[in-house]
Amino acid sequence: MAKLYFHFSTMNAGKSTLLLQASYNYRERGMETLLLTAALDDRAGEGRIASRIGIEDSALTFDAATDLFALIGRQGANSACIFVDEAQFLTPDQVWQLARVADDLGIPVMCYGLRVDFRGELFPGSAALLALADDLREVRTICHCGRKATMVIRRGADGAAIREGAQVQVGGNETYVSLCRRHWREAMGQ
Repeated sequence: MAKLYFHFSTMNAGKSTLLLQASYNYRERGMETLLLTAALDDRAGEGRIASRIGIEDSALTFDAATDLFALIGRQGANSACIFVDEAQFLTPDQVWQLARVADDLGIPVMCYGLRVDFRGELFPGSAALLALADDLREVRTICHCGRKATMVIRRGADGAAIREGAQVQVGGNETYVSLCRRHWREAMGQ
């Protein structure tokens, strides 16, 4: 039975590395995979999933208007597994579409993304995945103190934590820092 999986974490936990490794494992055994990533995250180039450790692969892109069930039906019907990077940018409707891929097409769907934003709030796609996924898997990373990092701050030009702003701002180590809840609260002035 195919399942919908959600691998979640904060920034810099290795989610994209795990996705690329899992896809490679399928392909090494002669099975096709279909990789998807959010169109708005083009840090590695349009339609590219890249890891900080230097591995990357091409992917189809999606935005809020993409019907993922239809796209996968056209492009990935022969796939042994569907991989979705930056899953926090999915809409709730798209999460339901991915659930239909697992339920109706019998193809496992592995989603990788952030759980919360820099304000400590769930992304809509992550909230839907937490509600609908058959299997939830936390990918762990650590705070500078050595505790498990569960939160992220967005830094301004001065390096201080930003407390307000748009939920979505694409960036990497230059913008975001993963912290444990205690250090996130300190950085946010709570």
